[in-house]
Amino acid sequence: MSEQPSEQAPYSPDDRHLAEIPSVEVISRAAVMLLSAGAERLGLADADPATSPHRDLDEARRLITALAGLVTASAEYLGLHAGPLRDGLQSLQKAFREASAVPDEPGQGPGEKFTGPVY
Repeated sequence: MSEQPSEQAPYSPDDRHLAEIPSVEVISRAAVMLLSAGAERLGLADADPATSPHRDLDEARRLITALAGLVTASAEYLGLHAGPLRDGLQSLQKAFREASAVPDEPGQGPGEKFTGPVY
């Protein structure tokens, strides 16, 4: 007796679930994840960010820059979601500047190549 290979569905259940989520929601979820991770890496979830064991400014820079690129590139699709995401991004950029021993020049901070200088 030979076994015939079972036919696999073209998509896994997870893929079908993702296919049902509107693109604006996917973009917003990704932005919120980057925003949350950036805040964690700045130590903002702890009582004293300067002594947070999660603080890592190099990682925070990468996350903030990725968030800035995503929000800037997708702003036209985000509608009402764009404003709060921009506000959150700007808060992270300011917190990064305050946390830096030697702050970047205006326009050189994380994500500022996408957003312009943040003061």
